[in-house]
Amino acid sequence: MFQNMSSDQFKALPVMPVQATRHARRVYIGGLSSTVNEQSVATFFSHVMSAIGGNTAGSGDAVVNVYINYEKKFAFVEMRSVEEASNAMALDGIIFEGAPVKVRRPTDYNPSLAATLGPSQPSPNLNLAAVGLTPGSAGGLEGPDRIFVGGIPNYITKTQMQELLESFGPLRGFEIVKDRETGYSKGYAFCVYKDISVTDIACAYLNGIKMGNKTLTVRRANQVQIQLKPEQESVLLHAQQQIALQKFMLLPGAIGTSPTKVLSLSQVIAEDELLNDESYEEIMEDMKIECGKFGTLVNVVIPRPNTDGEPVSGVGKVFLEYADTESSMKARVGLNGRKFDRNQVIVSFYPENKFNMREYDDE
Repeated sequence: MFQNMSSDQFKALPVMPVQATRHARRVYIGGLSSTVNEQSVATFFSHVMSAIGGNTAGSGDAVVNVYINYEKKFAFVEMRSVEEASNAMALDGIIFEGAPVKVRRPTDYNPSLAATLGPSQPSPNLNLAAVGLTPGSAGGLEGPDRIFVGGIPNYITKTQMQELLESFGPLRGFEIVKDRETGYSKGYAFCVYKDISVTDIACAYLNGIKMGNKTLTVRRANQVQIQLKPEQESVLLHAQQQIALQKFMLLPGAIGTSPTKVLSLSQVIAEDELLNDESYEEIMEDMKIECGKFGTLVNVVIPRPNTDGEPVSGVGKVFLEYADTESSMKARVGLNGRKFDRNQVIVSFYPENKFNMREYDDE
């Protein structure tokens, strides 16, 4: 690979024989996706090394060779210099093709010998923020209970995403990774719960949730991905969410109230939009289609104002009745914070007995 290296790059290589320094110049990359190849790995890590200021051996690509074990989904990446290999250690946890990867020393790395060849630790001056990392932590948050959240729609704010995650308990840390140049979210985040016992509950329930045209990927950041057939994924996801739902129901104060089959959507519709019959029917149809994506929708109620001016409770809200609480919980997660005709929706559970008695409170 990279047979057409420039003369400057060759001059930048250590004077010592290549084989003598190779163990200290190689980097182990684990947790790769099945779609990568040697070229994509080389291009990615050369790019991020340049972005963080990790290139110390001159201009050009830091990566000189890549070997991939496709069966076990890991790679050995050979850098130009010992110092660049040490700088690459700071990239542990970086997102590559949608998933965090492990960056480690290979098993043949000899620390005592490597210490005579160059720095063994990353430079403290690396600009890790340029690639969404912070010094001393993988992906901005440390520990085995760190959660990776991918597939976040661009209309979801940091506050809305944090509120969703905190449905399962308060967070010790939360970070949405942003593009340094644009300031926009890259569509993924990391978090850690204060109570680590809810980590797997949150992962199991939130993973696979539909949010608009995106699907959330929520898992422990160090979790090894297992390739499953679509039908296996469906069965496993359903089982995980059923277990998570049972545990979630036992959490004190989850989402502020106990889940019910009925949802109340606030800040959805302006009163004047409900006066016209044709407009009302269009809104009703839109609600049935969009909200029916989360499960079996039994009933939709949209209170309308009286033409004589008499006040009607619940005007401006939409009430959704689902066949089961699993569907209503999915809908609550998927709809809360969404925009409906420029209005940002607030979704909460509503008492089933009040709904059945047609009591639609304004509170």
